[in-house]
Amino acid sequence: MSTEQDPLTPTPEAPTPDVPAPALAEVSELTPQSDRSPQGPLGNEASAGSEEPPKRASEDERHPIAEWAITVLLLLFGITFLVQAFVIPTGSMEDTLLIGDHLLVDKLSFAPAGNFGSLVLPYSPVKRGDIVVFRYPEDPSQTFVKRVIGQPGDHIRFNEQQLLLNGKAVTEHYVRHKSGYIDPYRDNFPSLPNISLSEAATRMLEQNVENGELIVPDGFYFVMGDNRDNSSDSRYWGFVPRRYVIGKPLIVYWSFDAPTERWTNGSLLNLQHARYLMGSFFSKTRWERSFRLVRGEQVE
Repeated sequence: MSTEQDPLTPTPEAPTPDVPAPALAEVSELTPQSDRSPQGPLGNEASAGSEEPPKRASEDERHPIAEWAITVLLLLFGITFLVQAFVIPTGSMEDTLLIGDHLLVDKLSFAPAGNFGSLVLPYSPVKRGDIVVFRYPEDPSQTFVKRVIGQPGDHIRFNEQQLLLNGKAVTEHYVRHKSGYIDPYRDNFPSLPNISLSEAATRMLEQNVENGELIVPDGFYFVMGDNRDNSSDSRYWGFVPRRYVIGKPLIVYWSFDAPTERWTNGSLLNLQHARYLMGSFFSKTRWERSFRLVRGEQVE
C-alpha cells in the first residue's frame, strides 16, 4: 500500500504575495531657501557683506535606495515572523484542503515552549483538531500540513477506521475514506505493519504502545491527513516534535485546479508551467474557494 508524500511547496514568486509591502515614504522635496537673503534678528535684511550660512540638507530627505532597503527589511520580517505563502501539492488533506490551494500561514499562532514572546503576544497552544504546518521530521527541509489528532498524554487506537481517543469513540466530520477497503495496518492502528516504516515510526511502535494503544509522549504530536486512505502521516513516520511546528493555515487566497506534478519537482519555476497558469487562469481557478478561512475542528 502506498501513501502519498505531500510536502507543502513554498510559493517561489513571492513568499508573501498577499501581504503588501509598506508603501515607501515620500522623499522630501523641500526647496532650499538659497534664493532669499538671510534675515537679521529684527527681520531686516542682513548686510551685504555678511556671509551666507552654509546650506544643510534636509533631515527629512532619504535616498530612494534607503527607502527600498527599509521596505525589503520589513518584508523579510513579515516572511520570517508573521506569515508565509504555500501551495498544497497533494491530496492528503482532501477535502479540507485541495491540490492547488494557495495558503497564507500564520507563523505567530502557537507559542514556542519557553519563549519570552509567549508572554506578550497572542499565542495559543497546539490543540487536537488544529491544522498545523510543520517541518517534516524525516527531512526538515520539507514542509507538511496535517491535522493534530493526539497531543501529549493521549491514548490513540483505530478500530476499522474508527478513532478511539482515550478510550472513547470520536466522530471526525472532516475525515474522508476513498479507497473502499480496510487495510490491516492503516485502519487498525497500532498493529503489525504490512509495509516498510521509517526508523522513527518503528521506534514509536516499539516504545510507545501499551495495551494496544499508542501513547503520545511529552513534547510531541500525532498528526494525520483528512484523506485517511491516502496520507503519509504519523502512522508511517512517527510523531512531530513541538519545535517543528511552524504555524497554522489562515486563508486560501487562491485555488488553481491542476494536478500534483504541476506543483512539484521545481515545476513552479518552469516557463511551460507559467504559460499554463496564465492561459488557464480564469477557467482553472476555483473562485468559490478564494479567501476561504481555514479552521480546525475540536477533537474530543
